[in-house]
Amino acid sequence: MTVYYTSGHQPAHQGLLADRKVAVVHEWFGSTGGSEAVFLAIADLMPHAQRLVLWADEGVPADELHLRQSWLSKTPLRNSKALSLPTMPLVWRTLTNEKFDVVVSSSHAFAHTVKLGDPEHTKHLSYIHSPARYIWSPDFDGRGSHPLLKLPRSVLQQADVRLSKHVHAYAANSREVQGRIKRFWKRDAVVINPPIEVGYFGDAPVHQQHQNRDYLLGLGRWIPYKNFDLMIGIAEAAGLPLIIAGSGPEEERLRKLAAGSRAQVHFEVRPERDRLRELYWGARALLFPAHEDFGMIPVEAQACGTPVIGMARGGLLETVLEGETGFLVDGLDPGPYAAAVHRLGGMSPDRIRAHAAEFSADRFAERMTHWIGDVAG
Repeated sequence: MTVYYTSGHQPAHQGLLADRKVAVVHEWFGSTGGSEAVFLAIADLMPHAQRLVLWADEGVPADELHLRQSWLSKTPLRNSKALSLPTMPLVWRTLTNEKFDVVVSSSHAFAHTVKLGDPEHTKHLSYIHSPARYIWSPDFDGRGSHPLLKLPRSVLQQADVRLSKHVHAYAANSREVQGRIKRFWKRDAVVINPPIEVGYFGDAPVHQQHQNRDYLLGLGRWIPYKNFDLMIGIAEAAGLPLIIAGSGPEEERLRKLAAGSRAQVHFEVRPERDRLRELYWGARALLFPAHEDFGMIPVEAQACGTPVIGMARGGLLETVLEGETGFLVDGLDPGPYAAAVHRLGGMSPDRIRAHAAEFSADRFAERMTHWIGDVAG
């Protein structure tokens, strides 16, 4: 699954903060992931802003995207997000000597602690994908349980709060994350959902729109908390084929599980954007049994008229209308999810697509423009 390096959105306000010196900052810029798309959508609103990141993964066209990387990109730590985490507060404070009038950070770790000016004169706004799950919710997805992070976790939590007191305003990508910001940082945040290219996904070629929708689809990074093993169990219980699309470290284990399953499971590694849209349109349902901060993939699926069967937690509570655009199940038993598959018949693809339109890139741009203008104006 490839990230789409340009948002495709032409902002309505090309001159937002055009008279200010602006920096838009983000953590590492990976080759996959929704947070990068959000970062670029924010940067699109202020084309004159400098784009600062810790590093860009191999294969990312950093020069083409005008990404300015930190000194951490020149060290071996760029190859280990977990091991580099304790260094990030320092890196953000030594990123550059330049001073900016406005800083907008896109943060899921420590980017919101960046300090690129005098707090009395520099306005800092931070869009939060989640407070760093590695230190605040280490058991959330299993990746924060690295033994080298156990001892410094408490210190990092204290630093996370102390080094971000200069932030003037927070925005959260969902009510789920808004709640974490309040709980962990004791700060308020407005909710601005991420931008989804609903026009692109909803405008498939005619031949794709008339597919049989005869399989289930699982999509995303192949990591433990996404529960792709559960998807295999759901497909087996539902008696339908399953396509697993994406990539990740769980590939070998998942292929072994699939080989021993009665379900017909097909893997597609890193499908291109057009192929991804085709997969959405051909699926009877997207399976998404994971606790996500927001979850852009389920909204993309709904933009194609494809219902979602997912976990009744996190962002899906905000993006899926129970009984109208999908079904939400609590727990990890494949049986209730499989039962939901057989209850999809009465759902209207037009209603599903109309709901997805509420999360459009245009709406994101409008809300971000107002928020940035109100705080930094």
